[in-house]
Amino acid sequence: MGPTRVFPVLHRVAALSSIRSAAALRDSLCKSTGKLCYTSLCTLQQTRTVSTETALRHHISDLTDREKRLLTKLYDGLIGGQRAALAESITLVETQHPRKKELAQVLLQRVLAFRKEQEKRNGGNPVAFRVGLSGPPGAGKSSFIEVVGKMLTGRGHKVSVLAVDPSSCTTGGSLMGDKTRMTELSRDMSAYIRPSPTSGTLGGVTRTTNEAIVLCEGAGYDTVLVETVGVGQSEFAVADMVDMFVLLIPPAGGDELQGIKRGIIEMADLVVVTKSDGDLVVPARRIQAEYTSALKLLRKKSKIWKPKVVRISSQTGQGVPELWDTMLQFRDAMLSSGELRVRRQTQQKVWLWNLIQENALRHFQQHPAVRAELPELERRVTCGDISPGLAADLLLKVFSTVQ
Repeated sequence: MGPTRVFPVLHRVAALSSIRSAAALRDSLCKSTGKLCYTSLCTLQQTRTVSTETALRHHISDLTDREKRLLTKLYDGLIGGQRAALAESITLVETQHPRKKELAQVLLQRVLAFRKEQEKRNGGNPVAFRVGLSGPPGAGKSSFIEVVGKMLTGRGHKVSVLAVDPSSCTTGGSLMGDKTRMTELSRDMSAYIRPSPTSGTLGGVTRTTNEAIVLCEGAGYDTVLVETVGVGQSEFAVADMVDMFVLLIPPAGGDELQGIKRGIIEMADLVVVTKSDGDLVVPARRIQAEYTSALKLLRKKSKIWKPKVVRISSQTGQGVPELWDTMLQFRDAMLSSGELRVRRQTQQKVWLWNLIQENALRHFQQHPAVRAELPELERRVTCGDISPGLAADLLLKVFSTVQ
């Protein structure tokens, strides 16, 4: 018996992941089941007519006076550029409390509407430049942000830094030490640094980092830097939420073969060789040449932009102004070609499905039938009576049939 017959509901759900419209969804359901009851069609039609405005009004109507005052205070402080309001808003977004998550969505909708008006006044162009920074531990990411951030604030920019620190797999704690390395930038009133723990999120960014970017833009920060954990090859998630992805590598980062093997380099719009000073100048030049050679063998990420490899020194500041000029060239080229708009639209779809998968997994774990069967199946797996794959299939079947 094939998996389609054993798990018909899950098979249809998986097939629906690529369907975009309600009409296509309805047609797919009819084809996959052969027949669909009239009640399901009516329910689907009613769901189709529900707008985001209706859902938002439903949330707002349920708000207490205290909650309304809180959201008004946060929104007014946020668009007024108050750092305390921004910090409290990000905390609200990061919470796992069900009620506070609803409040966070109401606040985000208001900030999104405000940002949309700003973009209209800006000729339809984004109001902020989002830059993702990744690299192996010890590549100098925090020192790089310190130098670039101070240079940008000196030129009149407002810089927001979302630094993500890894959480311990055993204790769940996080050191949150990135901010301590940015001593000068953390005291700059034109800069805002927000360290956040990964809390077990794979890919180096938290699930709410994307929403924190929206809040920072609403608060008037025109440059948003997202510093990731730096776990190496699995650092792909940040590339799905920023305009430009910058990979930082130290002079001892391996040869060009290592650069090809490291899958993350395919996502990079710019490769920066750090610590190019003193005795490391010669190794840095060699790494620059080798990575330039490696990039020629990889498929281009953009039709109009060819990734470049540059050298900088955070200690002396050499190459930093030229680096920023290169990043501005990238932004201008992407804006003029329309690729930046398309990239952001694609990223929103990616994060929509990421959140759906995360919430679906949480719903699965909290399902009463799954929780009832899980201890016994875990015991049998640990004893070697059944394979983990069979146990997973049994749990999925229970989840799909018991509603």
